[in-house]
Formats: sequence, structure tokens, C-alpha cells
Amino acid sequence: MSPRVLPALLGLLLVFADAVAAATPAESRTRAEVQIGVCSPLAAVTAALRLHAAGPVTTTWLFDDRTLTLHRRGLRLRLRVADGAADLTLKVAEQDCANLPAGAIPPGQGKCELDLHGTAITGAVALSQPLPRARADALVAGTTRVQDALSLAQMNFLRDFVRGEPLPSMLLPLGPLAITSMKARDGSFALDITTLPSGEQSLEITRKVAMARAEQTRHRLEQRLARAGVERCADQSGQAGVKLRKLLPP
Repeated sequence: MSPRVLPALLGLLLVFADAVAAATPAESRTRAEVQIGVCSPLAAVTAALRLHAAGPVTTTWLFDDRTLTLHRRGLRLRLRVADGAADLTLKVAEQDCANLPAGAIPPGQGKCELDLHGTAITGAVALSQPLPRARADALVAGTTRVQDALSLAQMNFLRDFVRGEPLPSMLLPLGPLAITSMKARDGSFALDITTLPSGEQSLEITRKVAMARAEQTRHRLEQRLARAGVERCADQSGQAGVKLRKLLPP
């Protein structure tokens, strides 16, 4: 093929791909994260699935009060620190990603994504902002309230779209959780490893795909786990509440 023809051909292919994407219904382009809890020991999972380490350890703090008011309202405030960088995320569960009002998520400040736990599919909005490390340390130390560190987009979403009660005045930093990830050698999925302060670990297979492929992807991942002898946890529901209760101070 002539070197002059190749760039033109590539350009036509890109135009065609854009046209196909534009013609695809929006709901079929919605992203979903397939999540499968596994209960085999970490060493056995790593060996059976031939995983390799990927990325640094992320130190994570969650904020709630002693009765887990935020969790019961479907809200989650999360501070993550990795490689010296920090970000604060507001996550709001039970959201209809396909029908969010215009302007609910400012460009570049968040996303709405579907989570698939077992056969249950739920939508969640996540709004994030970077924080200076000193401000992150102040949140963990309790010298700055997490309510006072929210971005304008996060505060607006709580006010305009959640329409709930004000955040509790006494929110505790719960943690830290140490979260790291391992990946399949073919890049088809990741294993997220969450370690509690007690040393207890939870393992979760994850993969992000188009919503139209979520059920098929879950089925194929479950088959792959079964062939490798990796045990799926009996409870495949979201485990956020379980982890929060284990992080509460005595």
C-alpha cells in the first residue's frame, strides 16, 4: 500500500468508527463495572490466575458517623492518597445514569457508572477533586471537617440532586484501608485487594465494559474463575457497609 494512501485510509476508518458510535443507542454505550467477590486465599488466587502487581498501594479513608448515617442515605465520602497525591470523592448511590439532569456532573469532575454485583445493577455518581497533601492530612487528623473540604460541584450535587438532610456534623475518618491491584497478564480483568487495619483482606475481580456486555462478561469471568479453582464468595452484594462497620471505633 502506498504511504500516501495509508493516512487517508486511517482517517476514513476513524470517521466510520465515530459514525457507528453516534448511531449506537446511549444506553448501550453506558459503562458498567463488573465486580465479583472471591473468597480463596490471595496466594492461591494469584497463582491460579497468573496475576502480576499493577500500581502503588492506595491509602483510603472513609468518612461517616458512628451510626453510619451517610451509608444509610446512599452517600459515601472517600479520601484516597497514593504516591503523595490525594483526592476526595463524593459517591451517591441509586442514580439513574441515563437520565441525570443537565449539568449534574461538570465536565472533568466526575462520572456516573453502573456497578454489577452478582445480578444486581445499580448506578452511582462519583464527583472527585484533587486535594493538597496538607489538607488531606488535616482531614485525617480531624483538624479540618470533611464538609468544609467539599468542592462546589460536590456541594451543588448534594443540594440540587440528592435533596437530603445536611451532612452530620461529626464525621469520623474511618480507616485506613490499604488498596492495591493486580492484573491478568492478558489485561482482561483486575483483582482489587483491600486490607483493613486488622490485616483482614477482601478480594474482588473487576472489569469495566459497555453495559450491553456486562452480563456476558460476568458469566465469562465466573467460568474462568471456576476453571482456575477460585472460589466465589457466597455473598455477592456490595460490601461497603460491612467494611464500614469493621472500621468503626470501639
